[in-house]
Amino acid sequence: MGSLGTNPMSFSAISDDKAAFEPLNPEDVRAYLHKAVDFISDYYTNIESMPVLPNVKPGYLQDELSASPPTYSAPFDVTMKELRTSVVPGTTHWASPNFFAFFPSTNSAAAIAGDLIASAMNTVGFTWQASPAATEMEVLALDWLAQLLRLPTTFMNRTSTARGTGGGVILGTTSEAMLVTLVAARDAALRRSGSVGVSDIPRLAVYAADQTHSTFFKACRLAGFDPANIRSIPTGPETNYGLDPAKLLEVMQADADAGLMPTYVCATVGTTSSNVVDPMGAIADVASMFNAWVHVDAAYAGSACICPEFRHHLDGVELVDSISMSPHKWLLTCLDCTCLYVRDAHRLSDSLETNPEYLKNDATDSGEVTDLKDMQVGVGRRFRGLKLWMVMRTYGTAKLQEHIRSDVAMAKMFEDFVRDDDRFEVVVPRNFALVCFRIKASGAMTEEDADEANRLLMENLNKTGKAYLAHTVVGDKFVLRFAVGSSLQEERHVRSAWDLIKKTTSSIMD
Repeated sequence: MGSLGTNPMSFSAISDDKAAFEPLNPEDVRAYLHKAVDFISDYYTNIESMPVLPNVKPGYLQDELSASPPTYSAPFDVTMKELRTSVVPGTTHWASPNFFAFFPSTNSAAAIAGDLIASAMNTVGFTWQASPAATEMEVLALDWLAQLLRLPTTFMNRTSTARGTGGGVILGTTSEAMLVTLVAARDAALRRSGSVGVSDIPRLAVYAADQTHSTFFKACRLAGFDPANIRSIPTGPETNYGLDPAKLLEVMQADADAGLMPTYVCATVGTTSSNVVDPMGAIADVASMFNAWVHVDAAYAGSACICPEFRHHLDGVELVDSISMSPHKWLLTCLDCTCLYVRDAHRLSDSLETNPEYLKNDATDSGEVTDLKDMQVGVGRRFRGLKLWMVMRTYGTAKLQEHIRSDVAMAKMFEDFVRDDDRFEVVVPRNFALVCFRIKASGAMTEEDADEANRLLMENLNKTGKAYLAHTVVGDKFVLRFAVGSSLQEERHVRSAWDLIKKTTSSIMD
């Protein structure tokens, strides 16, 4: 007791922490959230002036903040101050209008509000009964989006007259959508083979183009497919780097002749490297010869298909087994929100269902509801449908289409800038709002010289903090990707980026 008497600061700290702890004190909730909302509003007001890429070194945050967790409480204002002074300066600002590196991570006031409310309600909607509104909202939002995309009714949870045979679920990422459909396709193939347990897994083969996102190959390994049976089919300029159905048939037939079972094909609408659209109808025709599952990854470009002029990119979707798209990329709905649609929901739930005694209830037993836990990897899930519904309800189809069209128009403008400058070339035809371009080899400059010039251009651009671009490799060429779509982007930002690109190019080529 004597030591406490000689250290009043220590006594004060302990006595404060002994006070009743109320983590959801209504006045604290109101005060903290007001300060958080002010921070968010200020962030968006000032983000244009912040360097897109931070100039920090690995481990910087542990050096600035304590490496050990605090024992005693601190005023919320201290937390907010450290957020501003230490966290923000180390952030890559995906929301910046000068961010052109990757497919956008869009946001909106309605999505932020929806995410905030969902977090506050903190619903765990693993079954319909656990939170009817959470499941019903997800079903409604997915069916609304299916109508905007003009998907066949076979992909909807409910039609105008009855419950559909298909269905949807909101997952975190495309990786999850690929994983759960791979598992469903795997199990269906094993049942067809008469396999005892999983003994025939080494015979199963899966297919995708070499432009397919790398997450596909990761998901295949997670689903238990033998890496030796994961086929990456080469593409080339003759198909604008899209998957060639003739090559697919050749590879699948060779596998079948060798005693393997073609099981799953992944097609893409808007590949990450160059925004290529695979011909899903022709791919589905080939896959049907082997009874293989066809999944379509439309993570980025699917959002554009709410516009009638882009809907043709989904032609043939009625022939596939599943399709996923991510409104968190281009439809103003913040992470995470990947919408997976399957033509036969039972094929998914048969592989993913879990039915412990403590989750049994009359609603599930009735067969009239969808328990979303049976369409995903885990069991627990947040109120994912709320923000998607709030975005569609608040902005309506017309404004969402306007948003897409504006981005595409700005990308076309940038493409025209590139074509009008004879130092550059557009490497693949532009689809949607991505332009793949590079300094071209000319005169005494070899292709290797051009690759090095483009690397230097990207490095110098990104160092300025005034723009952020990323690269890819297409046809063995080092290519710069200019992706339009940040929620705050305007035409002036695209023009400024182009001026910076021209100036930086001149500085390294003169």
